[in-house]
Amino acid sequence: MKNIKAILILLSTLAFVLSPFFVSDFSGFSSDQLPYPQVKPPIQPAGYAFSIWGLIYLWLLISAIFGLVKRANDEHWQNYRVPLIVSVLVGSTWLPVALASAEWATVLIFIMLISSLIGFLRTDVKDSWLLQTPIAIYAAWLTAASSVSLGIILAGYGLLSANLAAYVGLSVAVLLAFCIQFQKPHARAYGLTIIWALIAIVIANNDKNLGVQLYAGTGAMLMLGLLLVFFYRKPANG
Repeated sequence: MKNIKAILILLSTLAFVLSPFFVSDFSGFSSDQLPYPQVKPPIQPAGYAFSIWGLIYLWLLISAIFGLVKRANDEHWQNYRVPLIVSVLVGSTWLPVALASAEWATVLIFIMLISSLIGFLRTDVKDSWLLQTPIAIYAAWLTAASSVSLGIILAGYGLLSANLAAYVGLSVAVLLAFCIQFQKPHARAYGLTIIWALIAIVIANNDKNLGVQLYAGTGAMLMLGLLLVFFYRKPANG
């Protein structure tokens, strides 16, 4: 059974990594997908930030290969596998769904987020660079991306203004990130990825939305401060 999980996580990760090659280029929800079109929503990070997906894909794939070849029966590598399989399998369908439905894409990204966080919280410091770190980066980016989707949906259905939706989405991202970081204080890759996303939102709002800039920038500084506090603590199991 343990070997089967290791094989399944490699196959599901391969499907996830290869999925972008089977869909047209995705650069955000199109204006005709929502009742109130969102053109350059303030919660959307600057485009360069999405390059992190290349790192995520590569590192998760390396982790899955190493896990099968070297850690197929290692107890430290067992608990995270099922939730991560769920997350990346759902993720392998996300792009085609996002092209068709912003609403369903938002539902799916929250499933990806929840299952990735369960997997991340089940990791420990053994083989951290090949196990915990890639999952931390993946889960952190999903923390940010799901909050972005939430903000766009709230504004796209006219429930909130674009700016207020951005504040709500940013609040969800930062509060959730703080809760998770407290559970894994020495998994710094998680917090650093959150900072990466928040800074990209600051840059995306340059010279046009000072309020969102300050809010996202404050979130990034608070996360950095939390990481610095944990940096000086003795490492624990996580």
